[in-house]
Amino acid sequence: MRTIVGLLFIYVILGSGYTVYAQDTVVADYKTEIEKYRKGINIKLVYDERSPLTIDQKKDFNGLNYFPVKYDYLVKAKLVKEPVQEKLILKTTTDREPEYIKYGKVFFKIDTFNLTLTVYRNPPEKQIAKEDRTLFVPFKDETSGKECYGGGRYIEFELPEEGDSVYLDFNKAYNPYCAYNHRYSCVIPPPENWLPVRIEAGEKKFEE
Repeated sequence: MRTIVGLLFIYVILGSGYTVYAQDTVVADYKTEIEKYRKGINIKLVYDERSPLTIDQKKDFNGLNYFPVKYDYLVKAKLVKEPVQEKLILKTTTDREPEYIKYGKVFFKIDTFNLTLTVYRNPPEKQIAKEDRTLFVPFKDETSGKECYGGGRYIEFELPEEGDSVYLDFNKAYNPYCAYNHRYSCVIPPPENWLPVRIEAGEKKFEE
């Protein structure tokens, strides 16, 4: 993602006569990247031993359902860190009570709407590695329960090494495992992360 965004910036400053062609190239490269990413997810769901799909589901699996890739849903946002990093419990679809750190908020714009999402991070003792910089964003929007899974979707991004600018890639929005298999326990997006707009990007409902 960083490479594509960087290329767009370089091309734009070269001059208006070259900008249109450059943007088209960047968008095409981005779509190819997302399509490759989605194929990788489909492969994992079939062959990874940790896949949430049952044996019967795998037999008839033809790939996940997605909205078409839209470059407009690669959104630049401002990350504002909470003054105090407090631990809290997020509700799930079961009685499981996972602990997270409320890291901060991201502020961004889609169309004419100014939007905000709360961002979470695993506590240090639950992070996969010391260098793990993954931030977690569970959310719902106006497609939830319609085209998309009613329990909401998730996106992730990396904590920037410097500055407060990040990119939210809603084309990579994905369903929690309980969307495929009710035996799993999944984080429910808190009310503050219910967006009053349609996010027509990323994964749709899982249909067997």
